[in-house]
Amino acid sequence: MAEAAVLYGLAGTDACRKACAWLDRFGHAYRFVDTQRERPAPEALKAWAQAAGGWDALADRGGKAWKNLLPQRRNPESDPEWTLLIREHPGVLRQPLAVLADGRVVAGFTGGSYEKLFGKTTRTSA
Repeated sequence: MAEAAVLYGLAGTDACRKACAWLDRFGHAYRFVDTQRERPAPEALKAWAQAAGGWDALADRGGKAWKNLLPQRRNPESDPEWTLLIREHPGVLRQPLAVLADGRVVAGFTGGSYEKLFGKTTRTSA
């Protein structure tokens, strides 16, 4: 089975666990990358922001990591500022970030959005 997506996020978050469980349940192949251990390259972050519709689509401004930032760090104005912020504080990234094989990028998890992306299939027995 071909890899449907690479999920980037923090392994301990509920959203990441739920997304992985959903993909497992419906038999979709994926790889999970813990961004706390393996920080995404600035070039990848810029490409994801462009594919997702901008930096605001990738940032979880309501999350704990964002709220714990110093006020002066909450208004990045350039690609280098955004990439540095996310690399320094991976929890700022909306969890999980799914990067699909066709280049689409989806930030966050809801079962409904994953149904639209991947479709529901049942697991087949080997």
